[in-house]
Amino acid sequence: MKVSARNAFTGTITDIKVGATTAHVVIDVNGLRVTASITNEAVQDLGLKVGGEATAIVKSSDVIVAVI
Repeated sequence: MKVSARNAFTGTITDIKVGATTAHVVIDVNGLRVTASITNEAVQDLGLKVGGEATAIVKSSDVIVAVI
């Protein structure tokens, strides 16, 4: 896989919650949980399963940074 994005995090799928049209996929990346909202069709097309490996690719223009 070649991707221009530099923010790619590979981990293990720990949960998939399927809704009416959208699924929430949780990927554990070394103890950090990354959640993605994708279509149910994408879950099927990609063959995503709990325990499988997946890569979360984060587009930097969509990241929000906060300080508490």
